[in-house]
Amino acid sequence: MKIGLDDVVAAETALSHVDGEAGRLIIRGRDLEELAGQVSFEEAVATLWEGLVPDISEDPRCLLGRARVRAFAHLAPLAPHLSGLTPVEGMRLLLAALPDAEEDHASLAVGAAAVAAAMAVRGSRSLPAVAPDASAGHAADLLRMLRDAPVEDGEARGLDTYLVTVIDHGLNASTFAARVVSSTEAGLLSAVVAGLCALKGPLHGGAPGPVLDMLDRIGRPENAEAWLDAAIARGERLMGFGHRIYRVRDPRADVLKGAVARLKGADNRIAFAEAVERTALEVLERRKPGRRLDTNVEFYTALLLDSLSVPREGFTPLFAAGRSAGWAAHTIEQARTGRIIRPQSRYVGPRPAEAA
Repeated sequence: MKIGLDDVVAAETALSHVDGEAGRLIIRGRDLEELAGQVSFEEAVATLWEGLVPDISEDPRCLLGRARVRAFAHLAPLAPHLSGLTPVEGMRLLLAALPDAEEDHASLAVGAAAVAAAMAVRGSRSLPAVAPDASAGHAADLLRMLRDAPVEDGEARGLDTYLVTVIDHGLNASTFAARVVSSTEAGLLSAVVAGLCALKGPLHGGAPGPVLDMLDRIGRPENAEAWLDAAIARGERLMGFGHRIYRVRDPRADVLKGAVARLKGADNRIAFAEAVERTALEVLERRKPGRRLDTNVEFYTALLLDSLSVPREGFTPLFAAGRSAGWAAHTIEQARTGRIIRPQSRYVGPRPAEAA
């Protein structure tokens, strides 16, 4: 028996494949590097949803733009209830208010995830919700709704690259949760909410924020080696380094590193973080010889979103905004099997007394 279902095949999918040994992420037959930074989020959604969502290939930008407007009409009345909730809790509240019976439920889920992410982050700070612009690109509109300020083209491209990078990643915990709910015929929106609930856990979706906490504690490049050495000596994990699946470099990290480099400027911490990264890799090689602990997607996610002025408590909601397209695709794919996911467990509790 494999505790945690490690290496157990629980589904067949045509959506994505994670090859940890080779350091590859394949999305519908294409390497991630062919999509992220090369096509818009809307185009990546169309690629992922091909054969699953009938209207997605016609004009995905218009489809998702209309979905954001429809979602805002559903969600705007709930804005007063977001105060006092964390952004993830607020996003959960908003998405749970959507009806499963709504038409075009896949596009509505992705549009709603963007609207809910922005609303929840702003609501947690007692700021008013910002209405979407159906004519804008998905990434640009998400960032504008979040900040209530104009978005530069370079910033929109940076967020676009991020959303594509996290659009799908095999049968991870949140995607599996979504597929389990889908297998009960509960509905697509319910499955997406389940995915978000799984993503809320710090072992899955909450890691990029602590990367910035680590950089805050290091403070200056010249402090990095001593701080990192001391952290390893205390048995602490260096946030943003190593990955459970990838035995070589995480391909998502390479894509986001390029996006981060294009945003480097005097008013962000990218140059400092790059210096810390170089030192961390040297310290890890010296302190943990024989182990491949490369920079992972969390490190560059933190730098990218921080440079876009996304507050660190908003990192997980933005992750969910991108991953919602993958959850929707897996939900539809799972529903087509017509089978409920129902694994077995091994009972290890006490037995009733045997009759004499």
